[in-house]
Amino acid sequence: MATFDLPYHIPVLAQACIDGLNIRPNGTYVDVTFGGGGHSRMILEQLGENGRLFGFDQDPDAQQNTLNDSRFTLIPANFGHLKRFLKLYGVTQIDGLLGDLGVSSHQFDVPERGFTFRAAQSPLDMRMNPSDELTAADILNTYEQRELTKIFRDFAELTNAFQVSHAILFQREVKPFETAGDLVSALERQAPKDKLNQFYARVFQALRMEVNQELQVLENLLLQSTDILNESGRLVIISYHSLEDRMVKNYFRSGNFEGKIEKDFFGNDIRPFRPLNAKAVVPSDEELIENPRSRSAKLRIAEKL
Repeated sequence: MATFDLPYHIPVLAQACIDGLNIRPNGTYVDVTFGGGGHSRMILEQLGENGRLFGFDQDPDAQQNTLNDSRFTLIPANFGHLKRFLKLYGVTQIDGLLGDLGVSSHQFDVPERGFTFRAAQSPLDMRMNPSDELTAADILNTYEQRELTKIFRDFAELTNAFQVSHAILFQREVKPFETAGDLVSALERQAPKDKLNQFYARVFQALRMEVNQELQVLENLLLQSTDILNESGRLVIISYHSLEDRMVKNYFRSGNFEGKIEKDFFGNDIRPFRPLNAKAVVPSDEELIENPRSRSAKLRIAEKL
């Protein structure tokens, strides 16, 4: 496990998240992205002695940050299995759920995890749970061109996704991909000279999303939240990618991922949630200065009907 010399993670839009949860002192809450525990600490400050907070994190590094509080339980698991693990603790209904999607600062800052293109010798890993089998190197060395093209088109939103995947196939015939530097070098001709950092950040983001099946896990979480939230319970989600934000926005609005609102016989909307902010909340200028990694964050809040 890694040691922590830098702050593990600065909680993004922290006060807006706490306000959005509308915490009841004796309620039961879940922080599905525990990380450094920043959001969880703030939730505990609002809870009374009978309140309960559960944290989820599949990363062993994050599990070293567990909080010494009798009201808190850290569950070392993927939040895509939310209902199953909460049931093990006798919990079938909750009053609020917070999810800060994406990658923690710690995961970016530890080269061995392979989440950043800036450390040339770092392995192409990108697993949030190191016990999972699939790595970014596996994807680059085994996926067919059409699969790679789809990943870079959908997850990275690259206009030259086909050329990028072709370059990867060409390079892996010469030498299999092992390090971040291998991938950066292979894509030098495809990277726009005036947007190098943005290009490589998107490429690495796309691989990370595929390695960890992030959209599927988010879909599972949203579907389960419909069943597990009490009436008037709050769902608070921070996303960092347009595909994630669109999924959250559509689900909050309609209860499905297409955003299509269904109606009953009398013409009334049938939906499990009521969105509480028409536009996503974004970080202030002050927060962006303090934490530049929050720049793409979008916060949405919904209430269970």
